[in-house]
Amino acid sequence: MKSLAIALVIIGTAVLVYGGISYSHNRTTIEMGSMSASITENGTVPMAAIIVGGIALVGGLVLFVNERRRV
Repeated sequence: MKSLAIALVIIGTAVLVYGGISYSHNRTTIEMGSMSASITENGTVPMAAIIVGGIALVGGLVLFVNERRRV
């Protein structure tokens, strides 16, 4: 249970610090023989990820505090 709490705290903190997750995707658009052209598309995960990160952070902290009280 303690490792789950620590993992939730780390994931929640990372999502809140980065403000979401950015990604890029390469897509090939044209292929002619040995030549090809590609496009790189950039995107981010919407603001809902920040809410989920906050919930994960709070949930991890609650689990961690409850674990310490039991011992």
